[in-house]
Amino acid sequence: MLGTIVNTCTILTGSFVGSFLSRGISEKYKTALFDALGLATVGLGANAVVHNLPKSEYPVLFIASLAIGTVIGTRLDIAGHFNALLAKAKGGSKLAEGLSTAILLFCIGTLSILGPIESRLNGNNTYLFTNATMDLVASTILSSAYGFGIALAALVLFCWQGSIYLFAGIIEPYLTPGMMTEISLLGGIFLMSSGVGILQLRDCKTLNMLPALVVPPVWYAIVSFLK
Repeated sequence: MLGTIVNTCTILTGSFVGSFLSRGISEKYKTALFDALGLATVGLGANAVVHNLPKSEYPVLFIASLAIGTVIGTRLDIAGHFNALLAKAKGGSKLAEGLSTAILLFCIGTLSILGPIESRLNGNNTYLFTNATMDLVASTILSSAYGFGIALAALVLFCWQGSIYLFAGIIEPYLTPGMMTEISLLGGIFLMSSGVGILQLRDCKTLNMLPALVVPPVWYAIVSFLK
């Protein structure tokens, strides 16, 4: 769990530093920072899609996953419940936007998924330390725009990576390169959607798309069973 603890601490540290640096910044510069964050998030998402789409074994799977997952997420109103949970917080709507972006950025990635498995099975924390370094920078930037509330993403990450760490022996055989490609591809789409929201071009309700992550494992389980 050392790697996960370090990763959690870097997000808390980055959130503190970023929120401290944001004090005294005028609204004009905060708006410019939101624009920069939005473009950076779209860029990171686009890079993930471009990098993973050519490696996909089933190029239409991510489209089907998004369609199925979004219908389920919309029916459950995940985004609505999440926003309601943070509604009473200072700057609740903005915090919800930033926090959802942070959670996707910190948790839905190859390093954050494979890192706890590598740590548990082989005692190797390299993936998690690398992820922690990137999350330190990202949390500093996000909290400078959205405030210290971004630190809540550290709790989500700890529970996420901690669960993977505990069940590493069980889930490791099923996390094939093909499945990880599909999950990374969806993660890229989610980040692009979040970036579009930060830029205030359209509220895509990215959290409602999260059930899409369940579709690739189900598909690969079906394919494996039929072989």
